[in-house]
Amino acid sequence: MPVIFRLAAPLRPYAAGKARVEVRSTFATVGEALEALVKIHPDLRDRVLTEEGTVRPHVNVFVGSESIRHTGSLETPLPSSCEIFLLPAVSGGATRSILV
Repeated sequence: MPVIFRLAAPLRPYAAGKARVEVRSTFATVGEALEALVKIHPDLRDRVLTEEGTVRPHVNVFVGSESIRHTGSLETPLPSSCEIFLLPAVSGGATRSILV
């Protein structure tokens, strides 16, 4: 069964502009599925994984609605068919000052 990756807008340029990438295979873990994804789109590797092969701290990975930070990280088991969401963290913002 396929694993479908959903990519947030900032990651799409590194996957040929795609918001959705389907990988047709069976994977035991999130780590295995991510390795297959970065073989297809190698430019994603440095945006999602560290040099040591762990998920970058500013990237959130969800299997369905569950963050892998709470389910075993890259060792999180995968069902036979699922969606994995890759979302860079968003922070910051600006305050508006009013001059009197």
